[in-house]
Formats: sequence, structure tokens, C-alpha cells
Amino acid sequence: MGEIVRRDINEDWVHSGIVEAGDFAFINYCVGNIGQPIENQINGAFDHLEKRLESIGLTLESVVKIDCMFRDIWNIPVLEKVVKERFNGKYPARKSIQTEFAHRGGEDGLQFQLDAIAFKG
Repeated sequence: MGEIVRRDINEDWVHSGIVEAGDFAFINYCVGNIGQPIENQINGAFDHLEKRLESIGLTLESVVKIDCMFRDIWNIPVLEKVVKERFNGKYPARKSIQTEFAHRGGEDGLQFQLDAIAFKG
């Protein structure tokens, strides 16, 4: 069995931002531009994802799956616009769900978060 490498560890929230296992990297809790309009938050989350991927030598092109969490699921068309701009036709598998985030700010706070799986092989 290969080694499992955990990076970007947050002791307060007890999670790893990146877990590398075998040929895959699991990237957790990507957010950005909290408190700004939804398109800015979605772009901020993808910026955060890109930074984490770069830290392990990968790019968005290596992403095979994203899980997208919305405060308001009706914002999916905004996500689709951003994904078209960033992935240039090489789209990952995707799941979108609506949730109440456990984050201060309510409707004026966190509106979007994503998790991703990237292929390292």
C-alpha cells in the first residue's frame, strides 16, 4: 500500500485541505471572496482550488470530479458559466447540492464551496 500524504492541515477545523492517496488527490473546502456576489465566490473557490493544485504540481485539467455546495441551488447557471470559462471543454464530473453552511454571515456570508478529486497519474 502506498503512502497517504495529508497537507494544508487545519487543527481548529480538524481537516486536511489536501489528501494525496495513490493516483488521486482529494481537495477539500475551497472557498473565496466570502461576502461578495455569488459569481465572485465561485471564482474565488476555483482560485483557491487552483492554488492547492499548484502546490502539488497539478492544474485544473487534472480535476476529474467536483462537489459543489450552494446556499441557493438556483445559482447553478452561474457555476456553469464559470466552469465553461475555466475548463475549456475538459469538464469534470460534477454534483451540486444545497446546504445551510455552518458559517457566520448567513445569507451575506458563505454562498458557495467546492471539493474536488484530481488525477495525479
